[in-house]
Amino acid sequence: MTRPAIFLDRDGVLNPTVFNPHTGRMESPLAPRDFRLIDGVIPALESLQTASYSLILVSNQPNYALGKSSYDTHRLIQHQLERQLDAAGIHFTRFCYCLHHPKGLTPGYSHVCDCRKPSPGFLFQARDDFSLTLRDSWMIGDQPTDTQCGRAAGVRTIRITEAVSGVWPAPQSTDPCADHFAGNLAEAARIILSERACCAPIGLCGDHQAGVDLVCRP
Repeated sequence: MTRPAIFLDRDGVLNPTVFNPHTGRMESPLAPRDFRLIDGVIPALESLQTASYSLILVSNQPNYALGKSSYDTHRLIQHQLERQLDAAGIHFTRFCYCLHHPKGLTPGYSHVCDCRKPSPGFLFQARDDFSLTLRDSWMIGDQPTDTQCGRAAGVRTIRITEAVSGVWPAPQSTDPCADHFAGNLAEAARIILSERACCAPIGLCGDHQAGVDLVCRP
């Protein structure tokens, strides 16, 4: 038996981006103290988990490649996320991070790869590793690269448009790869569960797979 998954971007979906004074832009947190979950994220994840979706995080995190932060800082932020999820009883099947950037500075991480979104590489790998049905799965993200990734993998897509990512909502016509738009993860979860209620029951594969922190290496 197989099961569907919810593939989630991290920054702007689970946690707010933060202002980087050196670049003048809203970016990923650069320190564990800057990381927090957005209000409503835990109940939304609970509802999707209860509906038997596998939860898989798929995130581009190029700060190490760009020389903005250390690899240890990346791991500390990940531990912060895991602690908050564990405290709420939320289980992620896998955390997928691409640490590469084509214009990076760090040797071994500064090149074009097949795991950086919009490439669907991580989604296909999760499909093969956990017997997922992509046609019944979803990708949720706040950037065009998220919906492009989902479309390339054959999953349905939801674009988060609330300005927690520093990007104000855009007309739907500007993102042809988005099947739906939502203000936040809670609204996205309601869309998914509403559509699921109109369809046949999804298949299950038994117990959850053990959580894996899959961090892309050189």
